[in-house]
Amino acid sequence: MKAVVCRSPGDLVLEDRAAPGAPPPGWARVAVSHVGICGTDYHIFEGKHPFLAYPRIMGHEVSGTVVERGEGVILSVGEAVIVNPYLACGKCVACRHGKPNCCVRIEVLGVHRDGAMCEEILVPAQNLYPANGLSLADAAAVEFLAIGAHAVRRSLASPGQRTLVIGAGPIGLGTALFARIAGLDVSLLDMSTERLGFAESELGFKSLDASKAQAAELVRQATDGEGFDLVFDATGNTQSVRSAFAHVAHGGTLVLVSVVKDDITFSDPEFHKREMTLVGSRNALGADFDHVAASIRNGAVPLAKLVTHRTTLAETPRDLARWAHEKSGLIKAVIEVG
Repeated sequence: MKAVVCRSPGDLVLEDRAAPGAPPPGWARVAVSHVGICGTDYHIFEGKHPFLAYPRIMGHEVSGTVVERGEGVILSVGEAVIVNPYLACGKCVACRHGKPNCCVRIEVLGVHRDGAMCEEILVPAQNLYPANGLSLADAAAVEFLAIGAHAVRRSLASPGQRTLVIGAGPIGLGTALFARIAGLDVSLLDMSTERLGFAESELGFKSLDASKAQAAELVRQATDGEGFDLVFDATGNTQSVRSAFAHVAHGGTLVLVSVVKDDITFSDPEFHKREMTLVGSRNALGADFDHVAASIRNGAVPLAKLVTHRTTLAETPRDLARWAHEKSGLIKAVIEVG
């Protein structure tokens, strides 16, 4: 089969790889249809991912069709599926408490093991969700949107709360969309005037342009000095995360959607004075995938606006390398495989 392989940072090629064999019990062989390109994939290509062994087939935002079933799998051959790329052990403390998204021994397709920028993959059947009428193109977008949906659910938000999403990239936009679906009053903060313009004109969000004023002053003006009830940081930027604590109102919540390599420090007296809640959010659960799929079906998610770039498997080495540094107009890129 054909596969796009990142052999080392900056070296992305189309190779012939052996096709997966027959699936073991409980697994299925899936013909890949569409793969979204994530910030993680760009980081792998650029050599910025801290926990990656090369060579690697990337790709974890996946839709496809079941072509062969292992023993005990009830999915039908020919069934269109959404792939949950977080492979959990099922036995650790997190898995026993219903949180396979933060499994102690988690393996993410395209990161810890080879992913879906190829023609076929093997996946545990428990990680395959029927697309139930979603197009395969739309089904490939469910995973990246589920990250934001999970963060919103983790926040325990109440409708009407003043909410700030920091970072207007794909994860931040997904978080903002599902915050709005939850009934929150959402504003976006970013340094990119272009991305904020897209969020305003195409998605209808209020924006705070941090390229024109200090973020703290923008937050003060937007909230009459009170701060936001809910703040989500989706930047992956250490300084942004550290600064986000000051944007939270007394009694409010800060949700860290993105992850950074550095230690995060904050003022403990200020944290206690505000009785803040600090929440980490990692990956997503099956319930989040279901919520996203339902929201796409009912028209609450404008996917046609979010997917701005498309390519094929053969053209991915060229296009992904170009999009890693040519970001203008880019929100979400999708590879058409099948």
